[in-house]
Amino acid sequence: MTAVNSSVAHGESGAKKIFRVTSGNFLEMYDFMVFGYYATAIARTFFPGDDPFASLMLTLMTFGAGFLMRPLGAIILGAYIDHHGRRKGLLLTLGLMAIGTLTIALVPGYNTLGMAAPILILLGRLLQGFSAGVELGGVSVYLSEIAPKGRKGFYVSWQSGSQQIAVIAAALLGLGLNHLLEKDQVTEWGWRIPFVVGCMIVPFLFWIRRMLEETEAFSQRKSHPSMRQIIHTVGRNWALVLAGMLMVVTTTVMFYMITAFTPTFGKTVLQLSDKQSFLVTLFVGISNLFWLPVMGAMSDRFGRRPLLIIFSVLMIFTAWPVLHWLVGSPSFAHLLEAELWLSFLYASYNGAMVVYLAEVMPAEVRASGFSMAYSLATALFGGFTPAVSSYLIHVTGDKAMPGVWLTFAAVCGLAGTLLIQRLVVKYQHRQPAQTATA
Repeated sequence: MTAVNSSVAHGESGAKKIFRVTSGNFLEMYDFMVFGYYATAIARTFFPGDDPFASLMLTLMTFGAGFLMRPLGAIILGAYIDHHGRRKGLLLTLGLMAIGTLTIALVPGYNTLGMAAPILILLGRLLQGFSAGVELGGVSVYLSEIAPKGRKGFYVSWQSGSQQIAVIAAALLGLGLNHLLEKDQVTEWGWRIPFVVGCMIVPFLFWIRRMLEETEAFSQRKSHPSMRQIIHTVGRNWALVLAGMLMVVTTTVMFYMITAFTPTFGKTVLQLSDKQSFLVTLFVGISNLFWLPVMGAMSDRFGRRPLLIIFSVLMIFTAWPVLHWLVGSPSFAHLLEAELWLSFLYASYNGAMVVYLAEVMPAEVRASGFSMAYSLATALFGGFTPAVSSYLIHVTGDKAMPGVWLTFAAVCGLAGTLLIQRLVVKYQHRQPAQTATA
């Protein structure tokens, strides 16, 4: 078999491998975005009630509940990937994600099934979350291991890039539905169409992923740790995982703020139309898709840490002022300007963060450690960003409060960036002793 790295050296082969591995990542993020985009319609279908805010909050909490399963998926499925290989693990996560999507697409509403309906929707979200717990980590590790020397940042940036394609696709579909259907039709049944579309592309994605080759870095390792050994190694490096989690808090809170929460924020807070909110989300996805590979390549040239520090500091000093300016004079143009600025900050930080996190994790538990750090941040902070933002606005009456949440997330990222380098040096110093002992 031809060595993976030699095949990657050619642009076409590298592009094909990136496409194959990120195709499933597209579905994972597409499903999450669609759920966030149609939160209001899903609330009326599965959580009907006299209080629209309570209904919406139940839906957003169900959206967030899926993220609570991510740490469990990270350690179980991450150990599977570290032991059995990147290819097998990525096929498994795609299958689990497909089942969860099918559940949400087909379950009848509360008026038909009663309490069974929201319970089934919750189970579907939990299964999606379990699968997603290692999807991002598995894809990022795969890309980092097939990347040519000096291009890891650019290659790994396409993990997040595929998510932006999902944002764009979901936003375009939302614009199409709102153009073709009446608002009541979208609320009653039209919101299911994007989920059905997601189910329809699953067979194609399975076909694409089945052609993945195992990475050379994994194949050349003489032994692969058992799940017990993986859990022990991750536990021994808990400080490294927690520092990585702090770094991920910034990117995951920012991402769900500017994508999943934008349609709800535009409609319920700024009183813009559905079409205007989806159009802004579409432009955000395009902006993210442009800046992510650009800044990933910049991190290859200038280093990861300088970009992480610069852009987390920019977030700290601009997030709340931008939101305060927006809610003071809400309009489509102002929402677009604010979101594009936040998009630039997010993509610039994330383009360096994802590859850096993959690089600092110990090789023997790279998928597990990366996935655990990412999943903890998403479960505890990022996934609940729409719910937290809505709650902060509700209890304070200040529509700019999501900016405070963004500032907090940026502080976490800066702290994690400053801390993790010291931990990596400490880990490297103790490696020779461990190797000698082994």
